Amino acid sequence: MLAELVNQLKQSLGILHKQDIQAVSQFYQTAIGSEGQDLTEPGDANLPATRLGDDCAAIADGEGYLLFAAEGMMPFLVEQEPWFAGWCAVMVNVSDIYAMGGRPIAVVDTLWSESLEQSQALFAGMQAAATTYGIPIVGGHTNCHSSYTARSVAILGRADQLISSFTARAGDRLLLAIDLRGKPHPTYPFWNAATDADPAQLRQDLELLPTLAERGLCDTGKDVSMGGLIGTLLLLLEMSGCGAVLNLDTVPRPADLPLEKWLVSFPSYGFLLSVRPEHVAAVQQVFGDRHLTCQDIGEITATRHLTLQTQTESTGFWDLSQNPLTGFAPSLPV
Repeated sequence: MLAELVNQLKQSLGILHKQDIQAVSQFYQTAIGSEGQDLTEPGDANLPATRLGDDCAAIADGEGYLLFAAEGMMPFLVEQEPWFAGWCAVMVNVSDIYAMGGRPIAVVDTLWSESLEQSQALFAGMQAAATTYGIPIVGGHTNCHSSYTARSVAILGRADQLISSFTARAGDRLLLAIDLRGKPHPTYPFWNAATDADPAQLRQDLELLPTLAERGLCDTGKDVSMGGLIGTLLLLLEMSGCGAVLNLDTVPRPADLPLEKWLVSFPSYGFLLSVRPEHVAAVQQVFGDRHLTCQDIGEITATRHLTLQTQTESTGFWDLSQNPLTGFAPSLPV
């Protein structure tokens, strides 16, 4: 059973797209050199420099961090469901900011379309999400005489304390914090717990992430992205130079969604956290108080291997020391 699951997961579109990032990482390594992970000098000697490969660029300025990120929408989504594509363009950027312990400030967008009329649903979806999440759209670029339609959004935020992809440690517990009060999208691998939810609830639930960072309960994690839980975990392990054992039996999921589909689905509210054992109970309590699921699903290890296990089986899924995912991993001793 596990061998078949591994084969399915390795062919998922989300993971294949993450591997495409290797072309970008190779460019930066060539252009900037082997020390290209650190791109800026920190504003304060006690603050780390910006590193490539996290959910946002975190730019230390002496008072904390400016967070900067951008996302482009899949062309088929823009073409087939433009309102939803506009919504998602804002939602995924907001999630990136909160995933790093920050709070969003504003977004800008870029739009190419064949006509102004074709753009209306994209604008409407984006504005609906901006209103729901309480974030202003402050500018961008619009071209309504293009030969194609495309949408991307960039976001600015700020964090006092970071949640980073680079700080997982062997012995950490892997926690999945997720909102299961939703429904699957009829076409795409997307769990929708956002478009029909109460806006105040969504904003308060997201506020838990910077709260955890500022209380010193969590400094490592990522939002569960289009690579799903499995792709997001690989990203986290690659950036931290670690491995993990993922216990599939403990992964919380909707009752009517098969595991193989859930592991590569994008949840509208989902965060994978690497938490010191002494903080696990407190972190789970924070989410539990908001009626959100926060389940212990595995452990960080000192190897660079991701192992999948159930009560009856265990198998290696990915060896990051031999097969990088994005290529943005920090240099590690062999």
